[in-house]
Amino acid sequence: MQDNASRPLALVTGASSGIGADLARELARHGHDVVLAARRAPELDALATELRTLGAKATVITKDLSVPGSAREFAAQIETSGMHLDVLVNNAGFGDVGPFANEDPDRIDAMIQLNVAQLTALTRAILPGMVTRRRGRIMLVSSTAAFQPGPNMATYCATKAYVLSLGEAIARELRGTGVTVTTLCPGATHTGFAAESGAAALPLFSSSLVPKMTSAEVARAGYQAMMKGKPVLVTGIINKLVAFSGPVFPRFIVFPVAKLLLGGDTP
Repeated sequence: MQDNASRPLALVTGASSGIGADLARELARHGHDVVLAARRAPELDALATELRTLGAKATVITKDLSVPGSAREFAAQIETSGMHLDVLVNNAGFGDVGPFANEDPDRIDAMIQLNVAQLTALTRAILPGMVTRRRGRIMLVSSTAAFQPGPNMATYCATKAYVLSLGEAIARELRGTGVTVTTLCPGATHTGFAAESGAAALPLFSSSLVPKMTSAEVARAGYQAMMKGKPVLVTGIINKLVAFSGPVFPRFIVFPVAKLLLGGDTP
């Protein structure tokens, strides 16, 4: 059993690299012990060693959360271990590029499982304990892709729209409970996401005209927003303008911009 009586305990999914790893670093720097979850054990072990030098207890749990039912199993594993989470960072997710009709059906299923189904299940499993203790912070990592349809990344954008909608609704429900939900919506960020999703060549990631933040910058802003209990954070001024203009402008403007950034056929 892990004793976190003196330090709050945070669980970060998708912690092996990028925004997830940097959120774990922020949490450790600010006095949290951490549970690191992802599929890649070597990266998690290396991060855990680094975080221990900051005075944090770091527990590594290798888990593939794209498997149906894995989130409930994971939550039960945490409960059995006697861990009481003060912070849940639901960061695990991935994307894909290409026309929907050409996408690999298995990849679509895995993306929906990880980005939507398991994120929902893990949040639902952890939340009641926080409400009972009347304290807790939850972060759901979405994207600026949540604010408008994304032809050529249709499934990914749809999953992130779900995350944003879920996070905002739960945040409203939890008012007065001592528990907050923050949905983090970064734009293009210097991480491995573009290469892993096949998006590296898209103008959104390859063009020097599109501003990009580092994962450390996104994590720092996200951590601060979460600790303040802010319901939604879009990182970066340009990203805010792009995100909040999407629902306002008519589709005959939105779709050509999407084509410019994401490629694909968007007549």
